[in-house]
Amino acid sequence: MIKVSAYYPYTDGVRFDFDYYTTSHIPLCQTRLGCSRVEVAKGISDANPNDPPCYVATADLYFDTVDAVHEGFKAHGRELFADMPNYTDSKPQFIITEVLD
Repeated sequence: MIKVSAYYPYTDGVRFDFDYYTTSHIPLCQTRLGCSRVEVAKGISDANPNDPPCYVATADLYFDTVDAVHEGFKAHGRELFADMPNYTDSKPQFIITEVLD
């Protein structure tokens, strides 16, 4: 199982529309990329509960193969990135990993 994780850094005044993200952008990702499962999380704090989170949001998209990831983003990446201003002004960081268990 391959996982693509998107981490949206928190900064003061960051804009992130969770409603749009979960009802429009994520379904668009699922349709275009063909991922088998998606998990979205909202940052609530850092290790110190009085500090803001490192990330305002994270998303994990699961695929059967790394080739499926690369093919999906090659075909639809521009469209998906063009949708980002509709829900955030944060610049996401991405990592592709292999799930071991």
